[in-house]
Amino acid sequence: MSDIAAPADAPEPQPSRRRARTRRNRSLTAKLGAVVLGFESVIVFLAGLVMFGLGALPEGIPDWWAIIAGAVVALLMIAATAVLDHAWGIWLGWLLQAVVAAGALLVPPIWFVVLVFGGMWAYAAIMGPRLEARGALLAADAAAHDTE
Repeated sequence: MSDIAAPADAPEPQPSRRRARTRRNRSLTAKLGAVVLGFESVIVFLAGLVMFGLGALPEGIPDWWAIIAGAVVALLMIAATAVLDHAWGIWLGWLLQAVVAAGALLVPPIWFVVLVFGGMWAYAAIMGPRLEARGALLAADAAAHDTE
């Protein structure tokens, strides 16, 4: 504690007029998927820069389109994190994983990104609902034993 006291004529602190925001209760699938897509968006943008630097696009397509494609897919991944609470948001995530896999056809080392982040996405999309169901079952079981 401090030895210095507030002056007698000091005004009382006013309560904040801002309302506390309530947090959305997001599913485990949405939380895990948002982390995966968020980190993958950075890698996808960098992959677009690599494709530009290597000149990996087919003839007739200017190389700068690789940067545009990487940026658009990265932004779509970030936007998709907001809709992962919906079933169609999960399907959007799968579609984005397929787009990254298509990019791997042009630059084969991107297959490593597809395997790592695709695997993490599959875990989030498949195991997330299973873990939530298990947690709900355990909570219901614990509640049943508490009433006895």
